[in-house]
Amino acid sequence: MNDDGLDEKGGLTPTSGSVDEISEKIPPLGVPIDTANQGGFSAIFSYFRRPKIDLDVIATQPSVFDNPVSLQAYTPPKSYENAHRFDVLARWTWREEKKVIRKIDTRIMIWACIMFLALDLDRSNISQANSDNFLDDLNLTTNDYNLGNTLFRLSFLLAASPSELPSQLVSKRIGPDVWVPCQMVLWSVVSLCQFWLSGRKSFLACRFLLGFLQGGFIPDVVLYLSYFYTGPELPLRLAFFWLSNYLADIVAAFLATGILQLRGVNGKEGWRYLFLLEGILTLVIGLITFFMMPAGPTQTKTWFRPKGWFTEREEVIMVNRVLRDDPAKSDMHNREGLSIKMIWKSIKDWRLWPIYALGLVHMMPVGPPQTYLTLSLRNLGFDTTETNLLTIPSVVIGAIMLFFTAWFSEAVNSRVAATLILQIWALPLLIALYTFNHSTSQWVYFAVVTLLTGFPYVHPIQVAWASRNSFSVRQRLGDWKRLFAFADIERCRTVSASIYNMFVQTGSIVYANIYRKDDKPLYKRGNRQLIAICSMNICIYIFTYFFYKIMNARREKKWNSWSSKEKEEYIKTTKDEGNQRLDFRFAY
Repeated sequence: MNDDGLDEKGGLTPTSGSVDEISEKIPPLGVPIDTANQGGFSAIFSYFRRPKIDLDVIATQPSVFDNPVSLQAYTPPKSYENAHRFDVLARWTWREEKKVIRKIDTRIMIWACIMFLALDLDRSNISQANSDNFLDDLNLTTNDYNLGNTLFRLSFLLAASPSELPSQLVSKRIGPDVWVPCQMVLWSVVSLCQFWLSGRKSFLACRFLLGFLQGGFIPDVVLYLSYFYTGPELPLRLAFFWLSNYLADIVAAFLATGILQLRGVNGKEGWRYLFLLEGILTLVIGLITFFMMPAGPTQTKTWFRPKGWFTEREEVIMVNRVLRDDPAKSDMHNREGLSIKMIWKSIKDWRLWPIYALGLVHMMPVGPPQTYLTLSLRNLGFDTTETNLLTIPSVVIGAIMLFFTAWFSEAVNSRVAATLILQIWALPLLIALYTFNHSTSQWVYFAVVTLLTGFPYVHPIQVAWASRNSFSVRQRLGDWKRLFAFADIERCRTVSASIYNMFVQTGSIVYANIYRKDDKPLYKRGNRQLIAICSMNICIYIFTYFFYKIMNARREKKWNSWSSKEKEEYIKTTKDEGNQRLDFRFAY
């Protein structure tokens, strides 16, 4: 350290002098950007409404690093792989930042979407196989198909759960940049091996292995993307990340239309070539991923990329802008697995039970029709080619509704109103489906089932809702006790979102068994059950609305009855945590 209190690289050190002395050394900062309304999917729309700014003014945002007390608490540890680029004095312009973000979008985000596309190709190609008499060729019943989907969902749940299970253990040990491409290669091999399926046992084994190998992919990739993006930026990227899921369904439909024409070549069924060729395609993507997925912002230089993707200046900008947005990210590479104790604590939080219940049941009304879409179209008399092409309209509608619900959530500022759309959308269509009989026009049936399977996808909104209602992070300068607990707060939010996802996967296991063999082809009993579940869901959403509204009103009444001195005393001395705090308000 020199006499000015700076380290060898010119960086401000946590013990460089008194508060006043250090404050004088901090260069000017940029004007704080408004992130108050950029939570969840609202970032998609606020992104396009941002006022124009001078690109040559300072973009560096204020953070906890600008105060010596919090700087000492949040200085990245030496074990942090980007620590050598951390510089509390670093300043950059909006022009520089936007250039860096464009680079990240091009080099990192686009490939993440391609990886997700590969996941969905191998995850959902069984739907295209069903259009080519897959079940009959293997002497399988729809009950066997249900069991295969159940095993897939169960193993997917096990691999994606927040507890210390194999996928998370391996990822934590070797890093997502190594484990994710390994996952892709492994599941691609299993997928292409379906070319040699011989019956029920091999079918069930492959479905279980695919689910287990794919389960940890999405959380690992989302975590990886958070290394490069700030909190307000990530929702927009994740929206396009999920949009690639819909794109994969369209690509799969066109691929299947051509590949399934190979039925009869070498005496093999067309669906065998579908599994083989798509498996080889995703295997190639998995192998390329080893070269396209650097470990982090400052680790892009390798033997095959000697100059790296980013300059030293760009690395400084990337590292410091992310840490200024979320100081806890300096410990993400050495993250701890979520313990059973932490999971149990979140499960016991009865204030989140309504959202967990919605996670369990909200997809049930549309899940079975979506899973059976190609089987239903074949039963209507459409051939293999027509069936695959006719699945595309529902995918397009679903993609449009994904962004509509996001916009609606922002417009009405209500989670319940936005997510209830799915149930209101599904109920009349399910009633119509229930009234159909053998004389119903195939095109009328197609229109209804297409609208039903093109449902508004509200899962991302509800994930953010669960996270928001577990705790609201309100950083206030001078409130050091709360700032020091930032990492623990974020972990609580992560656990609640993970628990919510576990309930979603559990619900998918349930609805995989609603359509049964003895109820085919119209599935009258199953559709009657879906109508009942959808009606029940509407009641649960209404209950959830008043549950949080009444709880907020009671807290507000008690809080307003206190004097300013009593409020300050509560804030300083309370042992209440997270959403137990009297000054916490639930989103609904």
